[in-house]
Amino acid sequence: MAPVYKIAVIQLYPKPLAVESNHEKAINFIRDAAAQSCDLAVLPEYHLTNWLPDDLNFIPQCAKYQKYLDSYCSLAKELKINIVPGTIIEKHGNELRNVAYFISSVGEILGQYQKKNLWHPERPHLTSSFHAPHQAFDTPLGKVGMLICWDLAFPEAFRELIAGGAKMIIIPTFWSLSDCNEAGLKHNPMAEALFLESTLISRCFENTCMIVFANAGGPKGEITKGSYAGLSQVAVPFKGALGKLGDEEGMSVVEVDMEILEHAEDNYKVRADMGREGWHYRYTLAKNFDENKGKS
Repeated sequence: MAPVYKIAVIQLYPKPLAVESNHEKAINFIRDAAAQSCDLAVLPEYHLTNWLPDDLNFIPQCAKYQKYLDSYCSLAKELKINIVPGTIIEKHGNELRNVAYFISSVGEILGQYQKKNLWHPERPHLTSSFHAPHQAFDTPLGKVGMLICWDLAFPEAFRELIAGGAKMIIIPTFWSLSDCNEAGLKHNPMAEALFLESTLISRCFENTCMIVFANAGGPKGEITKGSYAGLSQVAVPFKGALGKLGDEEGMSVVEVDMEILEHAEDNYKVRADMGREGWHYRYTLAKNFDENKGKS
């Protein structure tokens, strides 16, 4: 029988540069998830700092990244829960890196990923992982891959992780409705929500995978001019979005029977086609296929 996993998607509101209070709030959400016997808790991108790269206090806060990473490792071990603490901005010399970590329930870092596809306003500030491959890795929840926010727009990133055997793709995100330009907003003020809802479901169908999507939310009960998209969810084939949140801060707990991915693959045979000799696009993923041939 396929395993059943209980997943907490935490749609945290990251108060700008209020690192300590954001961290404390994240810890409280994770403790709540552990009390509900969750196997995994996932936070959003930029959950400690928000995104204010031009603020003079931003870079000094990013230099303290190790303190918070160590704290999450200790918390995972204490609560016996796997944690993806969103992303943490790290200062390394003159570089700022946007990094997601998968921390196991014994407090060990099993995988990490530095954001590759930077949203254009990020490019003057962050360093991309450039040509480093997207890599799936083993966890207590099976083979997992991680992407960050704008990576969602690139099906090639998913294909590379699926070729590596990933069945669960975790995506910490900081995606707002105001990411759309003025022309787009005139066509549809909710264009970015449409982008997210359409793309998340498409990606899980076209890759027979589960997507754990944790976006930032707005402060609960306060008006934020509709800037926070939210919509955090767990997306699976056949069913679509599970436990989908609105645009405010909150947490959704979802149980997923991984057998649904087997049923999806039996129906669509995406992985089977990708792995067979003569697949039309095999050249794009030749290295991953050679290394992972026969793996599922």
